Amino acid sequence: MPEGWRWAELQEVVTAEKEAINPLDHPDELFAYYSIPAYQQGDNPALTLGREILSLKLLVEERSVLFGKLNPRVPKVWLVSHKSERRKIASTEFITLLPKAAETASDFLYYLCWSGNVMPKAQELVSGSTPSRQRVDASSFLEIRVPVPPLPEQRAIAMVLRTVQKAKEACERVLAATRQLKQSLLHHLFTYGPVPFPQAAHVPLKETEIGPTPAHWELSRLGQVATIERGKFTHRPRNDPLFYGGMIPFIQTGDVTKSGGRITAYTQTLNELGLSVSRIFPKGTIVLTIAANIGDTAILTFDSAFPDSLVGITPKRDLVECDYLLCFLQTQKPEMDRLAPRGTQKNINIRFLEPWPVLVPPLPEQREIAAQLSAVDAKLAAEESRRAALAALFQSLLHHLMTGQVRVPLECGG
Repeated sequence: MPEGWRWAELQEVVTAEKEAINPLDHPDELFAYYSIPAYQQGDNPALTLGREILSLKLLVEERSVLFGKLNPRVPKVWLVSHKSERRKIASTEFITLLPKAAETASDFLYYLCWSGNVMPKAQELVSGSTPSRQRVDASSFLEIRVPVPPLPEQRAIAMVLRTVQKAKEACERVLAATRQLKQSLLHHLFTYGPVPFPQAAHVPLKETEIGPTPAHWELSRLGQVATIERGKFTHRPRNDPLFYGGMIPFIQTGDVTKSGGRITAYTQTLNELGLSVSRIFPKGTIVLTIAANIGDTAILTFDSAFPDSLVGITPKRDLVECDYLLCFLQTQKPEMDRLAPRGTQKNINIRFLEPWPVLVPPLPEQREIAAQLSAVDAKLAAEESRRAALAALFQSLLHHLMTGQVRVPLECGG
């Protein structure tokens, strides 16, 4: 414990707000309602008329911290900071904590609840038969012992953590905007081709079974522009040392789904006996999932074997570019998933894929389409990497600042 810090139970530094209100008694009043659904949708409470709220709620003050007691394995912590003259109410599924002004800064309390000093301890203070119905015992929660730095240092700690958190949130907004841009670009490129947006109105179009396309493009079939081969390995269980654990890369459905379009890693390997009942697909093969997660696609960046829940697609290079075909197939996932036969689980096969319609522009246009989409994907990858780095930095700072292993100059508190 750093000099000047002390230990205290939560109930010594906060007041648990318990004043209840029945919104139905105020049917025409618009409340700022801190509900579980509103928390899951974003940062702001739901503005809701009293007549629409059918049970008792808790009156809360600005600066309060709300700790979700229902199913704490899915953490929920909310700082009441909505600038509004409307009365603020919270679901009774939150423990409502009002910081004592002489003891605790509200921002510091918010981050303290996320830290290892509180969150994992609260997750052990539960009752209930199933995880989704477990609740934190409020009385025991208030007895959790936490470190309490002097107020100026609390504010400095909160300022540092808030700065990193805001940077991460800004990164998430850039990611959302870039994903939206990609969707708009996909629609434009596969409707008008790689022309500037202002020129789209001048592109001659024709109607096809998959919608309007440039008149000079061809509509072909996947089996005509590529070779489709199913993965060969069918052995189970997946960790049998008789077949697994050698030096031969072996990808699974999850490696495709989480790859972002380029398979650069694998989680399993085969030995020579495993290879004898499988086959290796070369680097550059497009891999497509045909069971469970239908239509996920990615390009192999190394030679690899894979199971029969995946197919390998090898483009005929005189007809289609590999990167272009990958981009086109990525747009087809929703339709493949919609049309997939349903038995015990959804699945498709090579006979399903061979007649699948494929737009075939001239090769130079294919390359330009792939290049434009690749630039957007590079931006997405860079922002994903930045977000991950900021998330890791936040968690590291949260631990080190809340344990006093790293101290903050007090002027950081503003």
